[in-house]
Amino acid sequence: MMDDFLTGDLSDVEEALRKAAAAEITPRFRQLAEHEIVEKNGPHDLVTAADRLAEAHLTASLTALLPGSVVVGEEAVHADPAVYEALHGDAPVWIVDPVDGTRQFVHGEPGFCTLVALAHRGEVLASWTYAPVADELAVAVRGGGARLGGEVLRSGSPAPGAVLEVAMSHPDYTTPEQKRALVGLAEPGVLARPCGSAGLEYLDVARGVLDAVAFSWEYAWDHAAGLLLVTEAGGAHLTVTGAPFRITGGNSLPFTAARDEATARRIRELLT
Repeated sequence: MMDDFLTGDLSDVEEALRKAAAAEITPRFRQLAEHEIVEKNGPHDLVTAADRLAEAHLTASLTALLPGSVVVGEEAVHADPAVYEALHGDAPVWIVDPVDGTRQFVHGEPGFCTLVALAHRGEVLASWTYAPVADELAVAVRGGGARLGGEVLRSGSPAPGAVLEVAMSHPDYTTPEQKRALVGLAEPGVLARPCGSAGLEYLDVARGVLDAVAFSWEYAWDHAAGLLLVTEAGGAHLTVTGAPFRITGGNSLPFTAARDEATARRIRELLT
């Protein structure tokens, strides 16, 4: 079933993303009412009506495209943490972040996107990263490469001796322990900055305009789509133990994803 789906016409998934964004996200961009913004776990962890409604829209449309599939979405897991366990099950799983970069969305900034990944038994098989304001859609299929707007993505390698530009976990979202783990990036030859939307940072690594990311949290909806996109564009990802990142969790953190294997190894060494 999965092989047939992945080798078929995946344009229906792209259409589902575009429809969800057009119906629930873009009409609320810079138009959010105060009651449509709610704090989840604090002032830096926000959810909006766009998040909830877009996830509901995608849950209905994606499961209809692949009968027997289930959805692990950020908002569904917030409501019921047991939903996350589907990542360990046998059913195909759609991993959904309806608005990645909610803070940017709330502030009327265009740096947000919708992330969807399709996984089975812990392996990410396809992913979609859609930035509705720019109308950019990046797609990756395991073993089939990565594309942005139909054009092949190649992450390439940093120029020899160039300063490495790295997006890292934002200080507002990190514990003191996580901050200490990332301090190794304060190194000559590395220019580290707080990340924005994780999905868009991964896209920039995949297209070779950012050298690496370094993150200290492991929620699958933030990383599944981008990690496959980077890998299929020629990049690599490593946790601090040297093992690849697992979407099912239990990773040694922090971890990095980079334009090439050599850069991933260098960032990993700085993080240990």
